[in-house]
Amino acid sequence: MVGHNSEMELIYKNVGIVGTGAMGRGIAQIAAQAGSLVTLMDAQTGAAEKAREAICAQWDKLVEKGRLEAAAATGHKARLLVVSTLADLAGCDLVVEAIVERLDVKKTLFAELEALVPAHTVLASNTSSLSVTAIAAALKHPERLAGYHFFNPVPLMKVVEVIAGLKTSAAVCSALTSYARQMGHTPVQAQDTPGFIVNHAGRGYGTEALRIVSEGIANFATIDRILRDQAGFKLGPFELMDLTALDVSHPVMESIYHQYYEEDRYRPSVITAQRLAGGVLGRKTGEGFYRYEGGVAQIPAEALVPEVAEIPAVWVSPRAARRSELLQLLKNLGAPIETGQSPSPEALTLVAPLGFDITTVAVVERLDPARTVGIDLLIDDATTKRRVLATNPATRNDMRDAAHALFARDGKPVSVIRDSGGFVTQRVVAAIVNIASDMCQQGICSPKDLETAVTLGLGYPMGPLAMGDLYGPTNILEVLFNMQTVYGDQRYRPSPWLRRRGAIGLSLMHEES
Repeated sequence: MVGHNSEMELIYKNVGIVGTGAMGRGIAQIAAQAGSLVTLMDAQTGAAEKAREAICAQWDKLVEKGRLEAAAATGHKARLLVVSTLADLAGCDLVVEAIVERLDVKKTLFAELEALVPAHTVLASNTSSLSVTAIAAALKHPERLAGYHFFNPVPLMKVVEVIAGLKTSAAVCSALTSYARQMGHTPVQAQDTPGFIVNHAGRGYGTEALRIVSEGIANFATIDRILRDQAGFKLGPFELMDLTALDVSHPVMESIYHQYYEEDRYRPSVITAQRLAGGVLGRKTGEGFYRYEGGVAQIPAEALVPEVAEIPAVWVSPRAARRSELLQLLKNLGAPIETGQSPSPEALTLVAPLGFDITTVAVVERLDPARTVGIDLLIDDATTKRRVLATNPATRNDMRDAAHALFARDGKPVSVIRDSGGFVTQRVVAAIVNIASDMCQQGICSPKDLETAVTLGLGYPMGPLAMGDLYGPTNILEVLFNMQTVYGDQRYRPSPWLRRRGAIGLSLMHEES
């Protein structure tokens, strides 16, 4: 049942909300549910009243579904007021701004508020990308302003980032943190850096997937399938970008990239820039990375498993990751296995590199590239729902098809991609873990808060540091070092946090005392 926590006295009894769009409405709803008297104000005539009606309608729906008692809904509605001027917020203990994401407009608003509200009133901005320090710069008392970043839809997304500007009082952040809990949300504390925690940590997933597409390695649907089935993400990156829409996600990519002075790890993609310019935004326009009919994505079918008369003998590189597990898998699949020091002239040759591409491995190990196929074994085969194979430019079609048919024998889906340093999952997971590690290195937040924020805010199968620990910091480190060698790109340079912990086999969650 939806209700408020009455076990302790409310931190803020009178809360003002300026801006009554989706975010303002959501914040107002949970604040009223917590027991606060909430006052709505919007510069647009009639907007605040419409917001109140919409929030009350939400409570009515909850009553109909049996998730809220009628008496509680009546009480919530009585605590939701509408006013027409900023001066009407003078009695508030907390004022939360949820207006347009423009620095000049926010600064002007808070300067006006500061002159109207008492000295004890806390000012908070729901900004998702602007500097809290910059917003507070024009105030006489910048210590009273903090970032208070909720996620849409607010009642369902149970995490809120509490952001300290350069001059924000620690007491203000502490109080906002406690109030978030009273509203039923999980607070995480972040320093005032571009993207804060969630939007910053989310940079690796989409941008690395876009790089994979730009290299012609696989199409959108294949990448989405791989990251859902092999790595356990709820939505593939292109499904996710279609859902959020490129007019939202691409500007965030550019904003964080430029705010970090063109840091390579956050580099955006020309693919999304072009699609944004062309109005191909995602679900809401009926076409994005997928075409939508009746709101349903039209996803191209997977390639059929090739029909192969006879599987050739299979030879596994001694340097293959998880070699013993791969050999056991081949036995389970009934493959004829060669055990010599080198493959016979007709053998299908399997390699399983971390970070390197199949071409590089074939050359270094002096293997015949025409018969060499790679398999991604970063993640234990027993825990994944899909196998991923990679060819190199010289791989013969019959060898590619034989490998595909062999690894599909037990019914597990198989994706075959073109040559890529790090396949798909390795490079995307490594990008996520590396960015998260560097956030800890920069002291943006604690490892614990990072894990909480990403799990609740992005819906990943686990936090990025836990992901790194599960697949092995040493393995992730090897993937990054080798990808940097393959691509010559500073994007893949390992964070010192990851490099040091990976080198000595320490958990990525470990904080130095």
